[in-house]
Amino acid sequence: MSYTDEQICTHSFDTPEKHHGAVSPPIYQTSLFAFETFEAFTKAQSAERENYVYTRGVNPTTEILERKLAMLERGDRCKCFGSGMGAISSVFLSLLQKGDHVLFVNTIYGPTQELVEHLNRFGIEHSFAGEEVEADIQPNTKLIYVESPGTMTMKVVDLKSISTIAKQHGIITAIDNTWSTPIFQKPLTLGFDLSIHSLTKYIGGHSDVVGGAVIGDEELIDQISKYGFQLNGSVMSPHDASLILRGLRTLPIRMKQHEYNTLQMINYLKTKEEITSIHHPSLQTDNPIVKEQMAGFSGLLSFELKEGTFEKVALFINQMKVFKIGVSWGGYESLINAPIKRDNASNLEAQGISPGLVRLSIGLEGPDLLIADLEKGFQAVQTIKSY
Repeated sequence: MSYTDEQICTHSFDTPEKHHGAVSPPIYQTSLFAFETFEAFTKAQSAERENYVYTRGVNPTTEILERKLAMLERGDRCKCFGSGMGAISSVFLSLLQKGDHVLFVNTIYGPTQELVEHLNRFGIEHSFAGEEVEADIQPNTKLIYVESPGTMTMKVVDLKSISTIAKQHGIITAIDNTWSTPIFQKPLTLGFDLSIHSLTKYIGGHSDVVGGAVIGDEELIDQISKYGFQLNGSVMSPHDASLILRGLRTLPIRMKQHEYNTLQMINYLKTKEEITSIHHPSLQTDNPIVKEQMAGFSGLLSFELKEGTFEKVALFINQMKVFKIGVSWGGYESLINAPIKRDNASNLEAQGISPGLVRLSIGLEGPDLLIADLEKGFQAVQTIKSY
């Protein structure tokens, strides 16, 4: 039987009949589970990744969330973690060993890059692919790791083509799918092995919880559970799982509203002479790749101010009142940020990122309010045009 995304996010696996009719699943806020007999305990412990023994393994509340996310992504199984980086690091530490190589495709989240640089000390190598991914595969490439849309510039890459190439070479593929959520993109249906999420963002949706998830086939997720999860200890608490379940119930409708608000904002940004370019996949709807692999567009975008400097970007951002200045994105609130620092312009340019780039996370406040806020920033930078 097939289920709609809305069904999965709301009622699937909630089993109120097992919980005295409770519509919202209870929080099993316990560290361990006791047994009637020692024989039952040893039997459960022998398959600890399938039984309730200790919450640093399987917990009923977290398990409901994992089953929903696996079904949303069309995967066999999901494992949830205490943070998005907990999920990412568990993938790397479970699947890679000394002598292996990771090939990155597209622009990648900064801490993920820092992680693999740290893993260099353990003999794990990495590099970045150019336009032709297959040309950059090395004999020891074990994992192709992708973000699409990519960090900061929101570039979209061809997921089906990458997964096909990887399978021909026997390489595992993983994607950070946080930008799109499973509502707007399902990479496993395009041949990817693993889909990774920061649940902190859209899936949680309320900026009050931190979490991560990895979804894939039974064998890979079991391997990640055994090594990266249980031994690394990046455990999601039952309370956090309950908060994310609450956010998941409204994910489909929130994503539609994020998309609507963002498209209105882009129409406004197109009118601003102070901008050289806008980065958002909705501007590439004539691209067949975008049409094939994306069902919609989330609220994270960026634009480039003309002749961007640290001072100019700071002046623009400091005018904001509705947009809050901060890290992360994907919550109900609108956020503004930029990668520029006082001393990193040349490093940004080397990465293909404009020093004048400003990133917006469009929340749920409504386009008119957000446009009025941005207008104050554009008026402020107009005063320094002549400098």
